[in-house]
This record gives sequence, C-alpha cells and structure tokens, in this order.
Amino acid sequence: MFIVDAHLDLSMNALEWNRDLQLPVAAINQREEGLTDKPDRARSVVSLPELRKGNVGLVVATQIGRYVAPGNNLPGWHSPQQAWAQTQGQLAWYKAMEDVGEMVQINDLTSLEQHLQLWAVTNLPTQKPIGYILSLEGADSLIDISYLAKAYENGLRAVGPAHYGLGRYANGTDATGKMGADGLQLLKEMERLNIILDATHLCDDAFWQALDNFNGHVWASHNNCRALVNHNRQYSDDMIRALIDRGAVIGVALDAWMMVPNWVRGQSTPRQMNCNLQVMADHIDHICQLAGNTLHVGMGTDLDGAFGKEQCPYDLETIADLQKVPYLLKERGYSDTDIENMMHGNWLRFLRNAWK
Repeated sequence: MFIVDAHLDLSMNALEWNRDLQLPVAAINQREEGLTDKPDRARSVVSLPELRKGNVGLVVATQIGRYVAPGNNLPGWHSPQQAWAQTQGQLAWYKAMEDVGEMVQINDLTSLEQHLQLWAVTNLPTQKPIGYILSLEGADSLIDISYLAKAYENGLRAVGPAHYGLGRYANGTDATGKMGADGLQLLKEMERLNIILDATHLCDDAFWQALDNFNGHVWASHNNCRALVNHNRQYSDDMIRALIDRGAVIGVALDAWMMVPNWVRGQSTPRQMNCNLQVMADHIDHICQLAGNTLHVGMGTDLDGAFGKEQCPYDLETIADLQKVPYLLKERGYSDTDIENMMHGNWLRFLRNAWK
C-alpha cells in the first residue's frame, strides 16, 4: 500500500548525524558501530532505499534550527541568524537529493498529482524519487517575519511555530504561555501565504490561542494521545476534538516514550515496555473513536527523530515495516477504505483541499 509519512527529520540526519541516506539502513548502521556521540548510533531505521522498499512515496520532511537564549540548556544555536543558516544547509541537502533524482519537492497540486501518478505507474522502486513536502519544525530560525516569504519561495509549505521549551514565536513542549505579538504576526503571514499550521509541539496555551487566531489549514504532523500517555507533549481529548472540528489530520508518532506510559529514557526498552506496532494502533483507535470516523488520523512516525531502534516499536526493523500496519488495522475490524484513509488518503485529501 502507498504510504504518506507526515514527519521525518531527513536533513537533520544527513547533516547533524552525518548519515548518507542514499545508503541502505544496514550500511548506515555498520559505519556507526562504536560511535557514542549520540544515543541512537548504529540504530537507524530510515533511509531513502528503505522508504522505497516500504512504498513510503511521500513524506513531510523537516528543516529544524532552534535558537537558545543564555541559560537555555536545550541544544541549539546562539543566534537566529545561525539557526537560519542551519536550515539553509538542510535545504541545500534536499536540493542536492533532487539533483541526483533521489527526491522531488512537492509544493502545489500539480506536482502532487504528477508524483502520485509516477508512483502509480512506475514498477521499479529504484526509479521512484521520494516526494517531500518541506516543513519547518519550530520557527526560531525565521530571523524576522519577512523570512517566511523567502522560505515559501524555496518551497516551505508547513510551519510548526514551536518545538521544545521557550521559542521566539511560540512556546512548546514542557513550556507554558501564550504567543506574543511576533507569534500572532507569524500566524497572520502564514495565513496570507497559505502555509499549513502544524500544531505539533505547541504548549496548551499557545495551541488554543493559535486555533483562535489562525483561519488557514491546520494539521498535526506527529502527535499521540494524552489519554494513553499523560504528558503535555500529547494531545488531550479536547484538543483532538478541536483539531477534528478544523478538518485536521493527526499523524501518529512512533517514539516509544510517546506511545507507552512510564517510559524512562536510557533505561526502558521497547520489549520491556511491550511497545510494539499494536500500541500505535491503540492511539489510532482512540483518535478514530473521538472523531467517529477514520478521516482524521494518519502516519507521522518521527522515526530517527533523534532516536532509533532503542526507542521505537520492537517489531519495526526499518521504516519499511510500516507495511505491517494495514494488517494490524484490518485485524481490528477496519475496512479497506478505512485503512487506505489512514495510510495515505487522509493526508492526500487534506493537501488537495489546502492547495486547490
């Protein structure tokens, strides 16, 4: 089945993890054996060949560059200008992948339909470029609001104003507080440019304020359910209902601490915590029950998002194993149409509506 994954940090892995994503996952991991600079070394699950193997033909791919003020212990850059430069290096990597036919940017309805047609008629996986929709995870790198238009010209089509902690435009996971004037101006400019608002990572205060002040299209690229894992990173049922009312699609993530309660980073293991793809289906079920249908949930895996096999479902060796998900959903009684909605149809319907 064709799959859309609404959140992958491909360029971050290429530049900050120094992974050649043109290689098979096994080759990437072999080269990382013995490295200890990052906790997920030699545990990667994502590469371009694995995306093709899993028929994951369209992804939302990120740029990310956080600004950190003095006293902020999160990893990031010491000025917005440096953060901007980081995102431009990431953009250059995507363009380089385009130049060699590995990827193709999808930024309007025409390019979307052409890409879907290519994947429908081309039999050899090696001949298929991975389509990517460019998204900005955290808006800190936008030096000022005028940079959003520059980014749009380069293909940016979705923005999550916040990431972790305090942000320049909005506060994110583990923080509180509403957006200030700059954040509200950002929302206004996003609406003018028809850039999708990614509500992921917005703290509760900023989440409700954003929905009240943004009249464009909203999605949540990678979020799970607070009712199942009680943490501010997840969405409460009220938040999920509000997104459903806005016509949003919510991508379900495969980061183990977001999937199962009481995960302890660096100590818990997926098998110990019984974290498998069935748990992903539990989060999917919960969203579908709140919606009363299967039209508001999809894949948003966040795989290799600064974690690897040590912190994702134990029955997933690489991202190609997303092809197991349709069978799990069928066992739970979902129809073929339901499953197609959740694996690709909901994201495609959303994009066709946003870009019509």
